[in-house]
Amino acid sequence: MADRKVELEKLRDELIARIDRYKAHKGGPLDRDMEEQAIELENDEVIESLENEAEAELTQVMHALARIREGEGETCEACGERIDAARLAALPYTTLCRDCASA
Repeated sequence: MADRKVELEKLRDELIARIDRYKAHKGGPLDRDMEEQAIELENDEVIESLENEAEAELTQVMHALARIREGEGETCEACGERIDAARLAALPYTTLCRDCASA
């Protein structure tokens, strides 16, 4: 459990840094050239999508860390059964067992 918590904390820190980089990259002044503006706007859309994905993953990581603090980190929040160790190793921020996740 301690290894998983450390792994999640590291992932949390990486996601926060990634989100900060995304936010710093977008929103700058546009180029004067219309073609360049179109490319810049398209790039901003991609960055915003990546930022949204990172924020969603960060939310899951924070939820998993809260469950670990509460002593429920290895218990499925849907059915109450123990989450398989292999599933936790593959997806450390999961809060659902394999059966509940696929339902």
